Amino acid sequence: MSATLSGSPESGAARAADGTCHHCSEPLPAQPARLAIDGQAHEFCCEGCAAAARWIGEARLGDYYRLRTAPATRIDPEGGDLSLWDREEVLAEHARAVPGGREITLLTDGMRCAACAWLIDRVLAREPGIIDSGANAVTGRIRLSWDPARTTLSTPLARLAALGYRPYLATGEVRERERRRQRNRDLLRIGIAGLGAMQAMMMAEALYLDIHASMLPVTRDFFRWLTFLLSTPVVFYAGWPFIAGAWRELSQRRLGMDVLIAGSTLLAWAASVFETVRGGTHVWYDAAVMFVFLLLLARMLEQRARARASAQVDALARARPAFAERERDDGSRETVPVAALARGDIACVAVGGVVPADGILLEPSRFEEALLTGEWTAVAREAGERVYAGTLCRERPARLRVDETGTATRLSQLTALVEAAQAQRPPLALAGERIAHHFVAALLVTAVCVYVGWRIHDPSRALEVVLALLVISCPCALALAVPTALATAHGALARIGVLALGERALERLAAATDIVFDKTGTLSDGRPVLAGIETFDGFDRDTALAIAAALERDSGHPLAQAFAGIDGPQAMAVQAHAGAGIEGTVEGVHWRLGHAGFAAGQADDEGIWLGDGTRAVAHFRIEEAARRDAADAVAQLRALGLRVHLSSGDADAPVVAFAARLGIEHAHARQRPEDKLGYARALQAQSRVVAMVGDGVNDAPVLAGADVSLAMAEGAPLAQQSADLVLTGRTLQRVPQAIAIARRTRQVIRQNLAWAAGYNVIAVPLAAAGWVTPWLAALGMALSSLLVVGNALRLARMPVQAGAKPTAQDAAGPRVAAASAAHAPHGTGGVA
Repeated sequence: MSATLSGSPESGAARAADGTCHHCSEPLPAQPARLAIDGQAHEFCCEGCAAAARWIGEARLGDYYRLRTAPATRIDPEGGDLSLWDREEVLAEHARAVPGGREITLLTDGMRCAACAWLIDRVLAREPGIIDSGANAVTGRIRLSWDPARTTLSTPLARLAALGYRPYLATGEVRERERRRQRNRDLLRIGIAGLGAMQAMMMAEALYLDIHASMLPVTRDFFRWLTFLLSTPVVFYAGWPFIAGAWRELSQRRLGMDVLIAGSTLLAWAASVFETVRGGTHVWYDAAVMFVFLLLLARMLEQRARARASAQVDALARARPAFAERERDDGSRETVPVAALARGDIACVAVGGVVPADGILLEPSRFEEALLTGEWTAVAREAGERVYAGTLCRERPARLRVDETGTATRLSQLTALVEAAQAQRPPLALAGERIAHHFVAALLVTAVCVYVGWRIHDPSRALEVVLALLVISCPCALALAVPTALATAHGALARIGVLALGERALERLAAATDIVFDKTGTLSDGRPVLAGIETFDGFDRDTALAIAAALERDSGHPLAQAFAGIDGPQAMAVQAHAGAGIEGTVEGVHWRLGHAGFAAGQADDEGIWLGDGTRAVAHFRIEEAARRDAADAVAQLRALGLRVHLSSGDADAPVVAFAARLGIEHAHARQRPEDKLGYARALQAQSRVVAMVGDGVNDAPVLAGADVSLAMAEGAPLAQQSADLVLTGRTLQRVPQAIAIARRTRQVIRQNLAWAAGYNVIAVPLAAAGWVTPWLAALGMALSSLLVVGNALRLARMPVQAGAKPTAQDAAGPRVAAASAAHAPHGTGGVA
């Protein structure tokens, strides 16, 4: 294959028929680059794409263009400082020693199809010093082993970058490495079990077809010994996870699914060996290997469902950048590992770069926060606002003063919340395990009775019938019915930006009949503005503003934003009174800010008052706007049959008007924390199931007291700790979506349990009556398990409700971080 670059229109190259680049499919400029490959002319959007195509042609890897199912990534001509990858502090943290060199796992955002993985494997194989490599188009990961004595890491990475595959570090490496090893072991076991099952069934078929007993004993024994050789590795290697699980269950003195699986498999194998040695009538090798093979398939599907549920953790783990640009005191910049950032440092983020730490923005910019909040559009942030690690800078470069790093960042905290949610074992799952335990015990007793009965009736079939009974009634479907559905539902919730933290969160959310909303920061946009100020007795207006700003500066209440940016003195001995206001000392004078009764000792009125507790010196009028999707969310909740309530600490007039705008019929104002809790208790006394949505510290009691509670992620930490679910985004559309998923999960769990119970009610009598052979019992059991898992997997495909825009996570799944960072520069914006 030959490649020739031509820069003139007269080179014989015809403009691409669709007007797009041959390499990346981007639109062609007025003067495209032209390249002839094997005598055929192609046009490119830039010299970088043309150079990549030329190298691919010269390397005789042109099949890439024929095999690919998605266009390549446009080549960045700027490249980047890939020498950062050779720094020892980076390699010490992310690379590991292997025989002959070192190994590292990378992410790339340009691997869009299997052809990309094929190309990367072959490109790396041609690089000197590369020991081994592997690319996975599904996960976007590249495993690379190299010999440091022959090449630096940056050399093969430069080749990948020149072809459009930008490198990023992958965190969670230990977990990913163990997951890869486990997947390889599982695939090997399934492969061995599948081959063994096919061959054993071929041998068994020859024996089954000898219905007239015309086969010579020596031929029959030959087939049996061959089947023994085929089935033994299946039982003891492929089936080892079940044997090890049974040993663990027995050592814990409980009867579980693995006890029955391992017991049935070993019984079928051992009885077959015994019959083979003594020349008996029947052997059941085929049932043992079929049982193992089909169960491994069912377990693989279950693990796939759980892997989908953990996609959010993977996406969050990959959102931490590996390097950061730090501004020196003299204004120059240096590239440092993120771990080297400290509080007070000035971090610089390029357009398309990933924010390395939480901090205060020093100049306005826009940020894509889809990973943390679910918001699919870039959000404008002004100077003085907080930005978070893992978000993407858009439109213009940004500078921020770092105030949280490492595990203190919101990204790390959110990751911890997701991991905590996935580590929980809900009561439904525990109940399923208890049912399975008692079922196994009852089944073993039943099996003994059936064996005794068949020994009396037809001794030659006793063992065969008991084997069929044990296999067909194995409670795999029962044990998988609840946990698979819950794992899939948690994954579906995570993809829309809802983290279920409570053990019974989904169960209670599905049963909710009433939902109570806080107003400020929950239904409102959390950005109150100061609409007016009135002072009394000649009190200075600016002084009143300064005092109010001083009191609110560290209160953490959403209304404090109305006074942000106002300079003033420092407040001392500040104390917040939930549902009433805040008090403190400003320049030696004691002040109160809040409701009229609290701040001024006078009749209640709307707005915020400043006073000393007995008289008022100023009155502030605060206005709040509803979240843009609040009305739609309320309408969807009502369509789901829920009664919607508003419970707010604000005055009557603004609360009633706010509720009317959103279509909420039940509105209650001047609600202190104990009043909100009392209102929820009153609804519960009417046999209503109450869901509470809030964000403030004063919402913590009612969040804890409601049947199920949802907290906004940007709200107070205490509110999140008291909640059963946390909304990671600002959109309220996630509330009705979460309820819909919870109800659908409840329905799927009921369907799975009904199927598992119905299946056993029918299957057990059939097997006990001797109407089912052991291999057919294994097939029926496996199909039952696959049906349950498949039904649970339908939860992963739940449609987004009408009116809700898809988030980046919905579109990209676990690769959201890498895919979002398509324009991040090498080194500084790499995703780890």
